[in-house]
Amino acid sequence: MAKLTVSKSAGFCFGVNRAVQMVYKALEEGKPVATLGPIIHNTDVVNDMISRGARIIDDVSELREGEYVVIRSHGVGRAVYEEIARRGNPVIDATCPFVARIHKIAAEQTEQGRFILIAGDENHPEVQGIVGHCDENYFVFRDEFVLKDFFEKNSEKKLAIISQTTYNNIIWEKCLKVLPKDHPNIVVYDTICTATEQRQSDTAALAAASDLMIVIGGRHSSNTVKLYDICKSYCRAYHIENADELDTLDLTNADKIGITAGASTPAHIIKEVVTTMEEILNREGNEEDIDFAQAIDETFKKLHTGARVKGTVMAVNNSEVIVDLGAKQTGTVPASELTNDPSKKPAELVSVGDEIDLIVIKVSDQDGMATLSKKRVDEQAGVEKVTEAKENGTVLEGTVSGIVKGGVNVYYEGVRVFIPASQTGMPKDADLDVMKGQAVRFIIIEAPERRKSAVGSIKAVARREKEAAKAKFWETAEIGKEYEGEVKSLTSYGAFVDLGGIDGMVHISELSWNRIKHPSQVVSVGDMLKVFIKDLDKEHDRISLGYKRAEDNPWEKFLANYEVGDIVDAKIVSITSFGAFAQIIDGVDGLIHISQLADRRVENVRDVVSVGDEVRVKITNIDTDSKRISLSMREVIEDEDED
Repeated sequence: MAKLTVSKSAGFCFGVNRAVQMVYKALEEGKPVATLGPIIHNTDVVNDMISRGARIIDDVSELREGEYVVIRSHGVGRAVYEEIARRGNPVIDATCPFVARIHKIAAEQTEQGRFILIAGDENHPEVQGIVGHCDENYFVFRDEFVLKDFFEKNSEKKLAIISQTTYNNIIWEKCLKVLPKDHPNIVVYDTICTATEQRQSDTAALAAASDLMIVIGGRHSSNTVKLYDICKSYCRAYHIENADELDTLDLTNADKIGITAGASTPAHIIKEVVTTMEEILNREGNEEDIDFAQAIDETFKKLHTGARVKGTVMAVNNSEVIVDLGAKQTGTVPASELTNDPSKKPAELVSVGDEIDLIVIKVSDQDGMATLSKKRVDEQAGVEKVTEAKENGTVLEGTVSGIVKGGVNVYYEGVRVFIPASQTGMPKDADLDVMKGQAVRFIIIEAPERRKSAVGSIKAVARREKEAAKAKFWETAEIGKEYEGEVKSLTSYGAFVDLGGIDGMVHISELSWNRIKHPSQVVSVGDMLKVFIKDLDKEHDRISLGYKRAEDNPWEKFLANYEVGDIVDAKIVSITSFGAFAQIIDGVDGLIHISQLADRRVENVRDVVSVGDEVRVKITNIDTDSKRISLSMREVIEDEDED
């Protein structure tokens, strides 16, 4: 027996679902209903609606007083709305949300002075509706050849290009290539319904793997005809409206039979075709009476406020996300219900085709819409994670999204975490604006309750990490061990250096072999220093550090290069009543006693030398224990006189 395969995207799109359900609901409520044109390109469904009391009219002028006029999913032009309003008839607007979006684009771009290019069939009711929002400022083209001809004959300055929702995606791509690359002002809107694109793609893949394709749908259904054309390019294909036509088909030499259906074909007709095909192939017969309204209704899942559902993203704009729920209602997620983070735009959070978890917050059968929330799903999961993080003391990560009174906000898994200023780790009265956009690590100190925000602390993480670093330091610390650390602060008596979570101090006397008055003469905050441990006091968490190296000790350098009797050049660095101190090398001074300043009696040191003078002196004594050096200018003079 031949193998039957049904395309996974065959049948009603959610726009048609919505329109059909709105008509059946109005009929069930006993309302007098007139659809402006057939609500769907499917004879069986339309006849069933007529049997239940619906009328089909071609023009608004045919409306009876008090009759409800149904605008089908294809939509209508602005003039039709105005005429209905003038007549005073109530309206059931079943325009597909995707089509309504095109109407809005056409109207807005026309108002901005753009000429509208519409890809589609000018005789299709959807295109006629779009045209009605363009104020005669439009051109409809069927393919890339007509579009190319348009550009050869026209030179409009401002253009917008849109398409019928069921337009062939392959031809659309060809049309885009025709657009002049050097045109300064063309705005392109991709308005092909993703469900249409997916249906065409799935059909092509199935047809390529089949010997025979059966395409189910109305003879006048544009999207069904397109599916039939696609199938013919791959294999033998038949276009039927219902199962009654199956007996006329030649099914010979077909081991693999594929079945697809247009957007106007309800699930029960697809099911009937499949069942009948199986009966034909098995040479068995079986008839089944079908209640159309009930069969269609059974293809949809029911929505209830508070229910958790899955939806497929069909469209994204700045104000909302439209989703397919597999229900009779169209799902919309307002931007405010996507996330708690106001800095995020819808397009940054979801993309067309994404499957997302949602919570139903409002269902309106009257307008066929369901309002949904993603952020509430995220909040529920996020609250659980944040509460668990508080219990376990887990460190979380997030980005500061905003500055508020008394602190900052960080969002974690959809939950707002408020971090008070005192817990940010910033100094008191510091400008918290510098934290905006920063990635931070924090713990939860108060879990969220009843959807209130959680409270977190960055400071506690820093404190915890500092304690851990301190414990690790003491495990391995020993006198003489070297570290590289950052200078965190300076005082008059030394510099504090971060050794990795714990600070040690380099006393001012350890910063330089020279005499300095303040640590800032040697180091600055932020400098990286190589230091070593001189002393440890674990009980009081005190660490004494050394910085100056023995090999840099100027006294050792002096002893290695000078001895008693050497005559050297020196610089007067200070004067006392009993003599003058002269620097021999950096860090090493010697005393020239007043009696050694000259070869005569000196009453006042300043009569002979001044600070800064360069003098020649003889080293007369070196006291290595006390590190004192005696110098004489007098002996230099006497030696020179003898010569």
